Amino acid sequence: MMLPLFAVSLNPLFCLVGLVQLLGLLTAGGTRFTEGTRYERLGQWACLAALGLVGTVCGVTLQLGPGIATTSAVTLTLMTMIAIIELPATRRHRA
Repeated sequence: MMLPLFAVSLNPLFCLVGLVQLLGLLTAGGTRFTEGTRYERLGQWACLAALGLVGTVCGVTLQLGPGIATTSAVTLTLMTMIAIIELPATRRHRA
């Protein structure tokens, strides 16, 4: 019986790394949404913890090959950019 390509190539370790990366990106994005609310501090601490977790995963994945290590590094970079970028407040133009 032939299995589809995606079912054959899935490695549980790669799935775990992908799940950690997705969690990190969602946490970083959620931190932006908590700005100015009473949950801001909680969001910042969650983002800091997620940055540490993804940074650790990034260091561990260096031993697994360039493909997964590069993906982890890009995720860590995106999380950092999401956390530190300052977006200007939107202005409403009056006619």
